[in-house]
Amino acid sequence: MVTVVQPYKKGYKVYFCDDSKNGKIKHVGTVELEETSKGIRPAEFFVRRPGTSHAQKTPTKELITVLRANGMVQLTETLPEFQDFLRSMQIPWEKVTLCRTCMFDDRLTPLSETTRIRCGQEFVCLDCAKRELRRELAHIKRLGKRTQSHIEDLLEEYRDLDMVLAILQPESLDTKKTMFDRLEAHEQTPTERIENLPLPREFVDVCGVETLMPAQQRAVEAGLLFGKDLLVVAATASGKTFIGEMAGLKNYLEKRGRMLFLVPLVALANQKYDRFSQKYEGVATTSVMTGVSRVNLPETRPVGNRGSGGGIVVGTYEGVDNLLRKGAGLHNIGTVVIDEVQMLEDPERGHRLDGLIARLKYVVPKAQFLYLSATIGSPHLLAKKLGATLVSYADRPVALERHLIFTEKDAKVPYMKKLVFEEYNKTSSKGFRGQTIIFTNARTRCHTVADAIGKLAAPYHAGLTSQERRAVEKQFEDGKLACVVTTAALAAGVDFPASQVIFDALAMGINWLTVQEFHQMMGRAGRPDFHDLGRVVVLAEPGASYSRDTKLTEEEVAIRLLKGDMEEVAPVYEIEETSEEFAANAIVCRGREADIVKVGASMVGCGEDPLPDLLRHKLVRKNGGVLELSPLGRVMAEQFIGMEKLLEIDRLVRVMEDPLELIAEIECSEEERDKERRRADRRATEKKESDWMAGKKSPAGSSSEKKSRSDAPPAWVAERKSAAVAARREHEGERKSRSGKSGPERKLRRERDAEESAAKVPRRASKELEDRIERKKREAASFIPAPKRRGSDAWDAVEAGIDQRRAGKYDDALKILGSYVADHPSDSRALTELGKVYDLRGDRDTAYSCYQRAASADTQNREAIDRMNAYLIGITVEIDADAPAERQPTGVVKRRKE
Repeated sequence: MVTVVQPYKKGYKVYFCDDSKNGKIKHVGTVELEETSKGIRPAEFFVRRPGTSHAQKTPTKELITVLRANGMVQLTETLPEFQDFLRSMQIPWEKVTLCRTCMFDDRLTPLSETTRIRCGQEFVCLDCAKRELRRELAHIKRLGKRTQSHIEDLLEEYRDLDMVLAILQPESLDTKKTMFDRLEAHEQTPTERIENLPLPREFVDVCGVETLMPAQQRAVEAGLLFGKDLLVVAATASGKTFIGEMAGLKNYLEKRGRMLFLVPLVALANQKYDRFSQKYEGVATTSVMTGVSRVNLPETRPVGNRGSGGGIVVGTYEGVDNLLRKGAGLHNIGTVVIDEVQMLEDPERGHRLDGLIARLKYVVPKAQFLYLSATIGSPHLLAKKLGATLVSYADRPVALERHLIFTEKDAKVPYMKKLVFEEYNKTSSKGFRGQTIIFTNARTRCHTVADAIGKLAAPYHAGLTSQERRAVEKQFEDGKLACVVTTAALAAGVDFPASQVIFDALAMGINWLTVQEFHQMMGRAGRPDFHDLGRVVVLAEPGASYSRDTKLTEEEVAIRLLKGDMEEVAPVYEIEETSEEFAANAIVCRGREADIVKVGASMVGCGEDPLPDLLRHKLVRKNGGVLELSPLGRVMAEQFIGMEKLLEIDRLVRVMEDPLELIAEIECSEEERDKERRRADRRATEKKESDWMAGKKSPAGSSSEKKSRSDAPPAWVAERKSAAVAARREHEGERKSRSGKSGPERKLRRERDAEESAAKVPRRASKELEDRIERKKREAASFIPAPKRRGSDAWDAVEAGIDQRRAGKYDDALKILGSYVADHPSDSRALTELGKVYDLRGDRDTAYSCYQRAASADTQNREAIDRMNAYLIGITVEIDADAPAERQPTGVVKRRKE
């Protein structure tokens, strides 16, 4: 038996517990002491059982008997009066630390240095601290299960309830209490001086670097200066760009070829162009290749030396790829630098970067390829796929503190304003003021937050003109801005020397950030040449979400991003992506099937073989060992669209006359596909969440079960493939039902559809979809002129003649078009199509007469004029009358492993 005593009102509370049963309390007593002639003695003694309120008065002699029988008495604190009583009774005592909150509930919980939790001025046990924490969290209604689990983990880690509550209720923004973790900086190790490396003297004199950074040292040791292909994965501000500069300028100055430096964004390309132009002005000329705005305004006109003729060529992925897709070549390239290669995982642009890398390897096979990134999961696997040597350096040059604060949306702006000005008032040991980048999810939010912070903050996003963006960049670099509020533009690598990064939202648009994107943005904080410390602050709103298609909340996403590991770069492409890349590969390879297979096999991602579908839709024709693209097939490559979208446009053009309605229909169908894709992603995410929770509850499992789970393909792959197959079948059925089996049958179907459409208004899928189409039409009408309407009978007659010509039925086409031209002798389009039929029959003189009449009827008919001029100079212009190939080809892209 053990006896525990604690002060209680005017007396003391005495607990009698059975030590053999883990301190289970058997009786609870209350006693008051009084001064007598014999010393301090018990006055009244009451005893009750635990959990009851009725106490029975007991003789005080029994208390003294039990105390002597139990031996050592444990006191929760220093009690002079009770100690004198024990001393007079010759009963030993000792002091113990127990949870006072548990004792109120008749429980005894010993506390030690490893089990106690600070709660204000006292210590309590873990269970009582969690109970108090849940009471404080009761006002947050939509707190996720993962968040609750994380907060309880923080409580066990910090051992301070007030510190954990400071994350949820930050009144004073005490950064010591809100810190999630700290990533320490690496120790400075001696590296090689650049003058001791085998680099041209011209480069050493102008590069502005004296000694290498650790990541650069490892790249040199891995064979950078001897032509080795490298995948460099290192933290932001570790000197990755200079690795590309060393290899590129060395190869250029030693006459092995020019340097091609590729980046994902126009803003980043312009920044690299300006920097290289100033830095290497006397060594090499620098040119830039980016897309050009179609709106001819002073602020959108391209600047700088544009083209691919410089010794250093800076370009965006699509800018260089567009050149290859049009059949132009790149000559004398000795070094290819792919910056931000983690874009291979981007759902919209990843397949294009993958294809571009494969095409560049085909076009410039002797060039040295360098891939740079700060955020890649399983980099050794990607290096193997790219055929490169991995150079990995995970240490940061500057320490980074990461803070997590849970707060309501309305309180975010005041917190951000306070953090921005606190940072701006600091000056580093290098003499630079602290500056902040705030990442949010929308352009409108950029302006809202910047206006709330004040004149020292500015918005920065793709919606600004180039002059406005450059002005913001210049002000930030000069230290005149305390803060820049941006979306994803800075995350992709625009080099702003910020010491602090604040996340106002953990989404881009309505989609949650991935771990790779989060680490990329987080890496903007802290630069070794400017700052002593970097700081990241995540402001998460409990229960917040930016889309109805996800059940995850912002605070759960915050914890997942802070704790998450980056996944392997292993993209899986659908038919839409593989068909687009196949068409681009076919142009670069000049149609040689063996080379197309080789280029497709060198891609990192995998997917379905698009060639059978392309042949079936007559987008590709096979002629021996050569695959020839049709005019529509070339459009697919040059316009960066896939087969399904191209066929959808082709179908809509045949059934719609109003281009505004066509554009609206395409936009709405893309929105529906995006919504379905988000639903599939949400289901996959929910499955991952349930697997994570199940794994946390029961981490143990047989090795065979683990192996079967790891070998099974991801669920979202099967879902996306099944959805693509279903959509393709639906499209095929609709196409067949509209086209019919022959030309006349198709014409009858068209006439029947026209009659039905005249009799009733076509139905939309829903009122919401109809409203969206009308809205898109109104938006498009503001910059697209309304077309001239054609009569439906005339349009169907010409279309029927075109269908007969494409089917190879020239006599039927001649009959339909001839009778129509006899009734409409001034229809320029019909005369042009009639001339094509005569051209295919070998009667070129009659064809020339038709083209001449068509050009006279419409002087803007460029097709008729071009064909007439071709006849005069004696050349033949191709007409789309090719028959499909008979043999089935072999696979031309790398298949996904089953």
